[in-house]
Amino acid sequence: MTTDATPSDPASPADPASDPASPSVPAEPAPPAEVLVEVTDLQVHFPIKRGVFFDRTIGHVHAVDGVSLTIRRGETYGLVGESGCGKTTFGRGLLRLVEPTGGKALFDGSDLRELKGEALRKARRRMQMVFQDPLSSLDPRQNVESTLSEGLKSHGLWDKESGHRTLKEILDAVGLPATALRRYPHEFSGGQRQRIGIARALILKPDLIVADEPVSALDVSVQAQVLNLLEDLQERYGLTYLLIAHDLAVVRHTSDRVGVMYLGGLVEESSSADLYEQPLHPYTRTLLSAVPVPDPTIEDSRQRILLSGDLPSPANPPSGCRFHTRCPWRQETRCDTDRPALRELAPGHRVACHYAEDIRDGKIQPHEVRPELVEAHTALDSASVQAVTAEIAGTLPPGH
Repeated sequence: MTTDATPSDPASPADPASDPASPSVPAEPAPPAEVLVEVTDLQVHFPIKRGVFFDRTIGHVHAVDGVSLTIRRGETYGLVGESGCGKTTFGRGLLRLVEPTGGKALFDGSDLRELKGEALRKARRRMQMVFQDPLSSLDPRQNVESTLSEGLKSHGLWDKESGHRTLKEILDAVGLPATALRRYPHEFSGGQRQRIGIARALILKPDLIVADEPVSALDVSVQAQVLNLLEDLQERYGLTYLLIAHDLAVVRHTSDRVGVMYLGGLVEESSSADLYEQPLHPYTRTLLSAVPVPDPTIEDSRQRILLSGDLPSPANPPSGCRFHTRCPWRQETRCDTDRPALRELAPGHRVACHYAEDIRDGKIQPHEVRPELVEAHTALDSASVQAVTAEIAGTLPPGH
């Protein structure tokens, strides 16, 4: 879903490169897509505290643990994984809605972790987020006009003369009438509320939009409409998307490149076409084997890969490869001791697996895996883990 660059103003006729009467000037090759976001070893760890009078840290939840990726200007980068893998926390950490524990996040050349005060405010204007649940992300006491104008006012961009015209133009861009300005969130359908959330993100003219499962809370009948709207807005405004989702079909048809997360880490990354045609990581192969195929002949004959056991706790992740406790291709050497790094097996295709080539070539066959018990940290109790999990989900204020 990569868009073309926004056309620049027509060049002056005096410019020989733009003059059709100057055939001697060779056409320059198109430059590679500019990198807008570059993340290196990003970590987001949440402390687990215990104590009534004196809080003491007894462990950490490794929600995001060493993720590195780049997002090019104008593209859609899809980030997928099962619930609890850390994909939403990664998006929030990138925007500093939660503070990263370590690593580096460059946005248009600036390290977001080093920005403070007014510099951070200016950067945040260029980065916006569309939340998963449109109802809970909108203030029920604010009408649409108040919701959309709040961002403009907080950044000193509100103008009484042109402000209302801007609001109407944004509503028109997302397919809502101007009469919606006076209405409140409960008066809209789920799809309309998500359009309001998109308009709120769009009002500040951002470069990057982090869309956190923007259609998962919507009816199937309106999911395609919202996805088509996002694509149209990208082409119109030259937007860059980080699309977080668990629906592999959504990511396949909307993303240019896809990253797969498991238990806080990135395990595979490639173009959307390559990932779905030839997945290299065992976890990715397992995910894709669970996607139904409309053709019954293919569906009945294709290989199904079933995982055993549950997702390990991010408070006590397994040693070595995080997936080795459930991997059907697990080997006795290296898998449970050495954590594999992302390495490029094909141009633009990175995978974190010690035996990816052997699995691809059929030298290693899947086998039944006996679930491996990962013992909990002795200092952790279920109440502490549940409290931190709730804080990550946003249901408790930080430090509660």
